[in-house]
Amino acid sequence: MTIQEVEQGRLRSPFYPRQAEIDRLNNWHEWKGYSSADGFYDTTLEYFSIRNSTGVFDLTPMTKYRITGPDALDYLNRLVTRDMRKIKPGRVAYAVWCDDQGQVIDDGTIFHLSEGDYRLCSQERHMSWLTMSAIGMDVSIVDETEEICALAVQGPTSFSILQAMGIKGIEKLRPFGLAHFDFQGSGIMISRTGFTGDLGYEVWLSPDQALDLWDALFEAGKIYGIMAIGTEALEQSRIEAGFIAAYVDFLPADVTVRSGRSRSPLELGLDWLVDFKKPNFNGRRALAEEKRKGSTWQLVKLDIEGNKPAHHSYVYANPKSKKEVGFITSAVWSPVCKQNIALGTVRSPHGKVGDKLYVEVYYQREMHWSRVMAEAIVVDKPFWDPPRKRATPPGPF
Repeated sequence: MTIQEVEQGRLRSPFYPRQAEIDRLNNWHEWKGYSSADGFYDTTLEYFSIRNSTGVFDLTPMTKYRITGPDALDYLNRLVTRDMRKIKPGRVAYAVWCDDQGQVIDDGTIFHLSEGDYRLCSQERHMSWLTMSAIGMDVSIVDETEEICALAVQGPTSFSILQAMGIKGIEKLRPFGLAHFDFQGSGIMISRTGFTGDLGYEVWLSPDQALDLWDALFEAGKIYGIMAIGTEALEQSRIEAGFIAAYVDFLPADVTVRSGRSRSPLELGLDWLVDFKKPNFNGRRALAEEKRKGSTWQLVKLDIEGNKPAHHSYVYANPKSKKEVGFITSAVWSPVCKQNIALGTVRSPHGKVGDKLYVEVYYQREMHWSRVMAEAIVVDKPFWDPPRKRATPPGPF
């Protein structure tokens, strides 16, 4: 531990002193041993900073594993379902890893820092699984979560702010690229990644650089509408982007108690991450059999009529049916899309793009509960997908 503080058994991020100065809500939750803010000002204001200017989210609690050694590539290629041989140094890969039954343990990002040097980032802790999977391989796995802090800098003005900070060469960084830059005489790493579905970056640095980086970032961002954001605003944006979250849209396979409660990558709409051309990876045989027979469940993106979010709602094939075919896992009214949207899981053969389903929505107004059977259409694209997130260089804003 370096400068992190501990309060009531929770670690504080190196950015906490600056966060405490702006906090107006005092709403915090525990994220893998750290205190993480639900919000600082107001969820709506913070959400619109992501879509209209720049929102800054503290990523420090994210688990970070450094994976090195002669067998690092072979190890990762066996661990995850996608072909890591295609991810060159200076690139970032989204990946999932499964148990032997082909059920997803977690998803995350893998940073190819240099030849034979990787960083795996995930929401959950996985040292025991990673270590067990490394048996027989010459590989080193080090938990560097406390040695690396990070900020997600997300929104249409994020590029302009980093450029105004004096980060030279940031305009060359492509989506899912990473590069090292000079900051006040020291090195920082910036990746063009994020969890908002918008133009955005993630800044990775040593804890002793944290406060200087925060100050420089917010000073440069004054005229661009920069704002610190919490988990609630981030959650809205990730649903609009169609991104899934562990313990929300799927349950990690290594914590399930009842059979049938976990999901495969094919059932989560992540078949594009499963490369059967690889000779071997964890869960390959089970996934090949599932692909041959067909999946039980299907993740769906739903455009739902009305404006009442369908939190924890059942999904039906027709409005008069008494037997549900699935359920909603994430839901929100999207202010920028002007849509009532949701992610859900439904039983096959339901869930094909264009299918019409019905969602049972309950909502309360002035202590009175109402029920609506809302029509929903299965869509295949993210609800929010602006061209600026792919543009290189991004245009000034």
